[in-house]
Amino acid sequence: MLKHRGFPGRLPGTDFQFTIRRANKDGATPIIARKRFADRRPADRRADAAFMAALWAQFGAEPFVRGNLDAGRLSWLFGREVVPADEPFDPKDYDAKLRIDLRVARASFPEVFGAPDDFEATSEDEDE
Repeated sequence: MLKHRGFPGRLPGTDFQFTIRRANKDGATPIIARKRFADRRPADRRADAAFMAALWAQFGAEPFVRGNLDAGRLSWLFGREVVPADEPFDPKDYDAKLRIDLRVARASFPEVFGAPDDFEATSEDEDE
């Protein structure tokens, strides 16, 4: 199991886990697509956004190996913002490759990616 060095282990000040310490002796917990409802707690939403920000900072648009990333936290994003990078995909494999679907991730977490129009407008204003 690949350990992603430098990746935050959890959301600071909470018990929202982002990584696991060691491989499960019974095999990896499968990644499933969990449905997010509009009435989720604000703390859960912050954890999702922080996890997406950490994924973006660590991997960007490149495919990445699941490794020690927490299956529970990945499952909240899987099938939408995080998708399989290879076919066939094994949700129980620590070596499974994933990638961020930028179009969906930007729509779901605009605060993580910023608004590209804001940056373009700022640079145009400075030229004048």
